[in-house]
Amino acid sequence: MGFVLESNAGAKSGFRSLVRRKRVDSIHSKSSDSGHHQLAKELSILHLIAIGVGSTIGAGVYILVGTVAREHSGPALAFSFLIAGIAAALSAFCYAELASRCPSAGSAYHYSYICVGEGLAWIIGWALILEYTIGGSAVARGISPNLALLFGGPDSLPAFLARYNVPALGIVVDPCAAILVFVVTGLLCVGIKESTFVQSVVTTANICAMFFVIIAGGYLGFKSGWVGYKLSTGYFPFGVDGMLAGASTVFFSYIGFDSVASTAEEVKNPQRDLPLGIGAALSICCMLYMLVSAVIVGLVPYYAMDPDTPISSAFASHGIQWAAYIITIGAVTALCSTLMGSLLPQPRILMAMARDGLLPSFFSDVNPRTQVPVKSTVLTGLIAATLAFSMDVEQLAGMVSVGTLLAFTMVAISVLILRYVPPDEVPLPSSFQAAIDSVSLRYNNIVSTQETDVEVSKDQTGVYGENNELLPSKGEISAKYPLIAKEILRVDGVFVNFAAIFSEKKRRKIAGWMIMLTCVGALILTYSASSLGIPSYFRLTLCGIGGLLLLFGLAVLTSIDQDDARHNFGHTGGFICPWVPLLPILSILINMYLLLNLGADTWMRVSVWLVIGVFVYAFYGRTHSSLQHAVYVPASHVDEIYQSSAESLPSE
Repeated sequence: MGFVLESNAGAKSGFRSLVRRKRVDSIHSKSSDSGHHQLAKELSILHLIAIGVGSTIGAGVYILVGTVAREHSGPALAFSFLIAGIAAALSAFCYAELASRCPSAGSAYHYSYICVGEGLAWIIGWALILEYTIGGSAVARGISPNLALLFGGPDSLPAFLARYNVPALGIVVDPCAAILVFVVTGLLCVGIKESTFVQSVVTTANICAMFFVIIAGGYLGFKSGWVGYKLSTGYFPFGVDGMLAGASTVFFSYIGFDSVASTAEEVKNPQRDLPLGIGAALSICCMLYMLVSAVIVGLVPYYAMDPDTPISSAFASHGIQWAAYIITIGAVTALCSTLMGSLLPQPRILMAMARDGLLPSFFSDVNPRTQVPVKSTVLTGLIAATLAFSMDVEQLAGMVSVGTLLAFTMVAISVLILRYVPPDEVPLPSSFQAAIDSVSLRYNNIVSTQETDVEVSKDQTGVYGENNELLPSKGEISAKYPLIAKEILRVDGVFVNFAAIFSEKKRRKIAGWMIMLTCVGALILTYSASSLGIPSYFRLTLCGIGGLLLLFGLAVLTSIDQDDARHNFGHTGGFICPWVPLLPILSILINMYLLLNLGADTWMRVSVWLVIGVFVYAFYGRTHSSLQHAVYVPASHVDEIYQSSAESLPSE
């Protein structure tokens, strides 16, 4: 009988390394991490809203409304944006809780590492690297055509900025895109507060352009009688299914708010500001999307909308051609803001992965003056600028959505784990071995004394020793000797009912299996619903099996208690996700459905990147992980071990 510890020293390969989990950053872990400079805590809620809105509202809204209205939603386009916004809010609720509990750089990678394990966390981080690289490059390539419209036409940019074809290489280079990436990279290196201020200004210009569309378009609509809504086909020309298909398409207009979570370590008051920043940014974006779409589909019949320039053509049909300049300015500022939002998170994810040892320490260096990961930011900018200059990355744009949806799914799963089976062991560096041995020895001596001296009196509620003195009850022992509280339960069943221990272990085991069963059910259900090519009877059978597994897991998780340790997990006092387990499970279901509908070509390209990531992890990350030689101890014992370590240090 003794203080049970678990070492990862012997688990250098195989499944064990994939499931090892790190601890939530705390005062102890940060004080022991003196080798790294900390990021500057400069961001307030207004900064977070600017980052969230700027990263979310891209030029897509200036183009997407025409395509979705013509092909899916018709006049019900605003409802498609509303439904998509509600679906995005499910993920936002999960992000808000984890961001306030675990406010550190790394976003979904960080949460997955704490709640799920190193293997899946690596996959999420690797996918996010691809997302932000391709996303930033694609956004930069989209700026120059819109910017050219302000100079009079598609080919009106100055020669040093204009695109030109290189026949020998078969590529079209875009100097304007590369220059913009370099400018944004330099701005991000100056400091988080300065770059966020510029993003706020650019985002404000974009929002003003959208308000112009709403106000001026609303005036034209009232003046013309809202011709787009007076159609014989009705409000739902493609039916409710068409509206839902439109919602799944415009869902990707909301996927920028996770950039807010990536800046968690730089927020002054993360427990309060992160949830408010995420919620406010998503609400503002949803409101603007709905108002713009409601106005545009009312100005022009949906079937007559221009799929390339829907807003400009809608105003032009009412004789206001000059509005195209304001709308183009809005599109350019939206793209510039989104470019900043794409390049901002990646250096922080690289930094978080390097801090954990999964990438070289080069990426974790923070400039002591600007308190920004300058090296990671410069490298990110160089790669993004090269891609934006030399590649037409539009065909790779679907890969951006894979990283986002994988992150959304894993964040929802992490919330379920946090509530039902939060980690009950945390890793400590092997340098604490002496303190751990000291506490373990002290603990074993106390337990041995109790085993020798205790005599059970079945007629008494207390326990008597050899001097006929009443020994402390179980509750008193737990309070006075927290380290021995668990092990003392093993002394012949004197102080505790073994059924209580068995019941808690059984509950955690059942909860863990139900979370896995729910995810499997969601995968089967969404796969069968998406695979229209398989025989109908087989498809319906799979739908039934997946639906039953999903409902069974939901019912069991709803009926069993959540873990009491969730109240003390991470930094308490922040946002609490409502309607658990229903809300995270709905989020998992929606995100899996969207993932499976991205297309085979997209998944083939992403698979190549993920396979590369597996090799990088196998040959570098796994063996250099900071948890490689960690010692795992019960979470309730950590403070006493730190105290013992501090007492053993020589006094100055």
